[in-house]
Amino acid sequence: MFYEPLGGGRYQSTVHTTGPWSPLTQHLGPPSALLVRALERLPSAAPMMIARVTVEILGPVPVAELTVTAEVDRPGRAVELLSGELSVDGRVAVRARAWRIVRSDTSAVAAGIDEPLPPPSEGRVMTRPEGWGAGYLDVMDWRTLTGSLGESGPATVWARQQVPLVGDEEPSGLQRVLTVADSGNGVSSLLDPRKWLFINSELTVHVYREPVGEWIALDAATAIGPEGIGTAVSVLHDLSGAVGRGAQALLIRPQ
Repeated sequence: MFYEPLGGGRYQSTVHTTGPWSPLTQHLGPPSALLVRALERLPSAAPMMIARVTVEILGPVPVAELTVTAEVDRPGRAVELLSGELSVDGRVAVRARAWRIVRSDTSAVAAGIDEPLPPPSEGRVMTRPEGWGAGYLDVMDWRTLTGSLGESGPATVWARQQVPLVGDEEPSGLQRVLTVADSGNGVSSLLDPRKWLFINSELTVHVYREPVGEWIALDAATAIGPEGIGTAVSVLHDLSGAVGRGAQALLIRPQ
């Protein structure tokens, strides 16, 4: 598991949350999914679905005990604004805000959705590059169609988490998406991480249908501007096709 539930909105982080750059801090995929889990559990008066979530990264998330809170900021019959916070020792490390929209049947007019990708079985196994730390990367089953971690350029990569998010719970589709979506800048990096920083200050995910199944794909590309700012954009897929988009604002600078 990524997190052991302690009750009262508290969770103990496990070593599986550890990011590739330090054994003391987490990859932001699991914390993002943990916040989405709290947002999804907020009650609503009608069947609703989170359409957009933005995760604001205020600082490193240590591999430690966490506290997560969530509330409805703006209730409504058709559209609601939700918010959540993840804190460590009283310090807010990550904030999330999400728009939740009432469900209705628009299957007859659905349009503009990307074609399905080749399945994970057609990809090659992607392993952690030499020099990248153990933890999160090792409990994800990675299959790459094009590109890879540690290779420069766009990438199309399938991923499946091999441990639950919390306890022995089955993660929701959106939780699975957020666990993976923060890796868009990593798989599509244009720069050598030994020489450059390309860290994201936020993650925004839009979805237009409920993700299903264990496998989530990133069809990702990074653009770098001339003034130290970049953007990583991913089309997010499940086995049935595209489910939405992810984007990350990047700080780019030499190490």
